[in-house]
Amino acid sequence: MQTITHILGSSGPLAKHVSGFAPRRQQQDMAEAVGQALSNNELLIAEAGTGTGKTYAYLVPALLLSQEQGKKVMISTGTKNLQDQLFHRDLPTVRKALGVSTSVALLKGRANYLCYHRLEMLEGRRLRPEQQDQLARIRTWLGRTERGDIAELGEVPEDAPIWPQVTSTTDNCLGSDCPVYSDCFVVKARKDAQAAEVLVVNHHLFFADLALRDEGFGEVLPGVNAFIFDEAHQLPDVASTFFGSNLSARQLTELGRDAQAEVLAEAPDVTTVEASITKLDKTVRDFRLALGKDSQRAPWASQDDNAALAGATEDLAESLRRLESDLEPLAERGKGLERSWRRCLELKNRLDQFIDGGSDEQGMIQWFETHARGFVLHSTPLEISETFRGYVDKHKSAWIFTSATLAVGDDFSHFSRELGITDAHARRWDSPFDFAKQALLYVPTALPQPNAPDYTAAVIEAARPVIEASGGRAFFLLTSYRALNIVARALEDTIDYPLLVQGSLPRGELLERFRELGNAVLVGTSSFWEGVDVRGEALSCVIIDKLPFSSPGDPVMQARLEAMRERGLNPFFDYQVPQAAITLKQGVGRLIRDVSDRGVLMICDPRLYGKGYGRIFRQSLPPMPVSRELADVQQFFSKEAAGQHPGKETHA
Repeated sequence: MQTITHILGSSGPLAKHVSGFAPRRQQQDMAEAVGQALSNNELLIAEAGTGTGKTYAYLVPALLLSQEQGKKVMISTGTKNLQDQLFHRDLPTVRKALGVSTSVALLKGRANYLCYHRLEMLEGRRLRPEQQDQLARIRTWLGRTERGDIAELGEVPEDAPIWPQVTSTTDNCLGSDCPVYSDCFVVKARKDAQAAEVLVVNHHLFFADLALRDEGFGEVLPGVNAFIFDEAHQLPDVASTFFGSNLSARQLTELGRDAQAEVLAEAPDVTTVEASITKLDKTVRDFRLALGKDSQRAPWASQDDNAALAGATEDLAESLRRLESDLEPLAERGKGLERSWRRCLELKNRLDQFIDGGSDEQGMIQWFETHARGFVLHSTPLEISETFRGYVDKHKSAWIFTSATLAVGDDFSHFSRELGITDAHARRWDSPFDFAKQALLYVPTALPQPNAPDYTAAVIEAARPVIEASGGRAFFLLTSYRALNIVARALEDTIDYPLLVQGSLPRGELLERFRELGNAVLVGTSSFWEGVDVRGEALSCVIIDKLPFSSPGDPVMQARLEAMRERGLNPFFDYQVPQAAITLKQGVGRLIRDVSDRGVLMICDPRLYGKGYGRIFRQSLPPMPVSRELADVQQFFSKEAAGQHPGKETHA
């Protein structure tokens, strides 16, 4: 039998079958650790630096375990993009190299699959010309798709408003009562998932299934023998979303739209419901206005003295009660109407929890967020560690958690404490890339403190000569949308390189243009700090404005920090610093993505060297030379342009 080390070695099957494969000691060591955890049903936290090849390091032992012992393995990813990459590219590659016949399946949430029933409900509906065109493309695609996965149809953006109208949610799905249930893409995907030996899901689906299972609605995911979580640093935030509940403007308006369609289909003689739906739409808009015109995130309790909101809340509740009353006698006339009535009842109950002072509920944080036209009311658990640990204990399986960013220095306690897995084995492997030769950390001097009014302006002035030295080819990563807007406006007419700004195009298109242009400057916030892979010279500089502390005004953060104070902990050092250090590692990880990449990392925040806790952040960075002098940056890029080895620069 081949050992894992041999399989991933210079003469192993991957080296023979995968173009460009390079053996890495870190990858082999990680694969051995994963294999041991899988065989012994252990908990393993595995941090693997950029370039380790962690995907193959867990796929090889997972496929061997499934093939040799008949065990079922579930792999969960943080993003659907990585999920698709695993299923369509990485798994077939490793299966072929190993020569195994292990069956694999891909399963996403139901909103990712075309729904025949909801597509039929759009017949005869008036749509905008753009949506009519997209609907025609969807119908053409329906004739050739086998999976119904909307990611297949690149001609229609995944965030297009047409998709929610032709896909289902847990709220509006008719289940086995659906007239086209036997053809349902979701049902087919779940059957494939139940039969597969290796199943690829994403964190959102995993936790949605746990929440549903806990409420007794049945299991979405089949039982498995081993769990592997890639991009595991995202788990605490995703878990908080699904172990809580929410009520949004979108849920309410979609309820009205769907109820109207179901009345037309199943009770066309009834005319009273339309007035209730119109009333609901109006009260949703009024409720949004009462929350204030600005986008914000705030505790629900902060609105206790908002008389306008109190009135709008009561009007919204009354409109839901009225619609529920109209739908109840119609529920027996069709499954669609029955489902609409039950949805209305559920949403009314969620709103009642806020009206009735649900903020006092043990361990839950009630807050709201608003954006241009919508709102979401959230009830979020203060902690998820006990709940998550309960699931781990219930499933005596192997649990593997991996990411490039789980530790603060060599300390995993922050991540393990959040998930309640403090007894897990923890290992970390540094990146195999030679940061000492490939990169330079530049921390400019004489910048004001980040809370100074002129801080962002000073950052821009410090960054300009760096952008000039790098010839564009830069990510300018900001910690707030306010800073993003200031930087974008300041650079728009003052740099000689193409400027790409987050929000101006879909994320994927921005990245594609960045790669194609080769000398662009991309200005972005949180969504560009992770999950972005730009190899080669197109990205040779990453500029970070501040250490990425979460906003202290965030309502969930406020509540968690206060709870830590009450337990006698230091919320700044026990939570905020490690959380920010892990986020910083994500941003830094954008710079060096390959053995031939070279670049400058510029961190503008003076606290990196001016505060004692800056040492914690520095210890979490890859070992690279440091300079406080702009001339060293210019020399770095001059040597790069001349094809010379940058070597070591000055050290702070």
